[in-house]
Amino acid sequence: MKNYLTAIVANREGEIFDLDGYAAVGMSSSELTPLTHEKTQDLPFGSELMLLPDRIPVLFNLSSGKFESLSKNPFDESEDIFPVAAFNSPGYVVSNVSAYEERPAASFLPLFSYGGVGLSGDSFRSSVVLIDSEKRQDLREMPEEKVRSGAKELKKLMKDNRLREHITKCALDYGCPAAKNFFLGRFEAPLPTSKSCNARCLGCISLQDNSEIPHCQNRIVFTPTPSEIAEVALYHINRVKNSVVSFGQGCEGDPLMATDVIIPAIKMIREKTDTGTINMNTNASIPSKIEELFDAGLDSIRVSMNSVREDCYNAYYRPKGYTFKDVLESISVAGKKGFVSINYLNSPGVTDSTDEVDTLFNLLSKDSINQIQWRNLNYDPLRYWESMGTCKDSIGMDNLIEKIKKNFPKLTHGYFNPPKERFKG
Repeated sequence: MKNYLTAIVANREGEIFDLDGYAAVGMSSSELTPLTHEKTQDLPFGSELMLLPDRIPVLFNLSSGKFESLSKNPFDESEDIFPVAAFNSPGYVVSNVSAYEERPAASFLPLFSYGGVGLSGDSFRSSVVLIDSEKRQDLREMPEEKVRSGAKELKKLMKDNRLREHITKCALDYGCPAAKNFFLGRFEAPLPTSKSCNARCLGCISLQDNSEIPHCQNRIVFTPTPSEIAEVALYHINRVKNSVVSFGQGCEGDPLMATDVIIPAIKMIREKTDTGTINMNTNASIPSKIEELFDAGLDSIRVSMNSVREDCYNAYYRPKGYTFKDVLESISVAGKKGFVSINYLNSPGVTDSTDEVDTLFNLLSKDSINQIQWRNLNYDPLRYWESMGTCKDSIGMDNLIEKIKKNFPKLTHGYFNPPKERFKG
């Protein structure tokens, strides 16, 4: 019992405090687990603690040995209390969600992930597994004054480039780490291009039609020209060693909807240089376009999937005009042409369920996938689990990751798109 994390909750004013005699609890679909020191890590730098409105914390009573849902502070019955969750920094996989129940008429939670969190001594600890230690999006490496200085300099060099102007807004208004890195001359630069999408993702961060969920940023409203795209990409490639430039950003639809400008842009880039990694983050819905892109000079794709089971995939992506079979075909095509990652939007209780694990292992055995990028699904957990239907026998996110590493030793794991200098598999 000494290894249990002490439960933390918040009052209506957002003040966070611990509850003596209660342990913090994580949940994975319908399973509840007291959080322990061994199964958690110190809250990563840059993570945020959040109060969950319209919800009741589920805690573990150390005296009774039972789980309890508490709407009031047990030491002050006049005070309402609310669950606290951790929105963890990039590179950390949530292994348990903060445990709670909904109050009547609870509204949707915003588009974040909600990791379990508790207190160990004077330190907050979160229920996560470290998957990628690269500091590509570490806020300490992105001083605001340098980002603004870089944006000012690029405005002089690319005065009339609308894509450069859009990326400036992403960096300075929305705080996009990829956009910031472009102006800092680091790692990976974004190339948002597409105004439209052929999916209607439940957790889309740039467009929420007829939904009570607010989207996080506005989608790009114009289509850059091939010259505008190439100018931004070439500047970054020529400036940064082992650079990556990527189509398919949070502020756009799917880039396969804009291949009429992307393919010419890639050709323009490759006419100037064969250095730098050109990547596309996509739903991979059009296999013929995937082949054209690689033939033009694309180096890698990252295919977004919340699940490798068709019914769960369709429930989240709600595809328009394509099928799950198209996605699998695109992965197969890309596997013969270049480097393939899957952007695995994971959620404890779904991703680590035995049905999902069996299907994932079958897909990985085809040797078309080189890397899994583990991304925490940013969506209301209870609503997501409901939309996914019954998921059985979770094995634990940490166990899943270790099992994959053991059975597929050539497969790499991470959070970020790698440069081609690090391609393996």
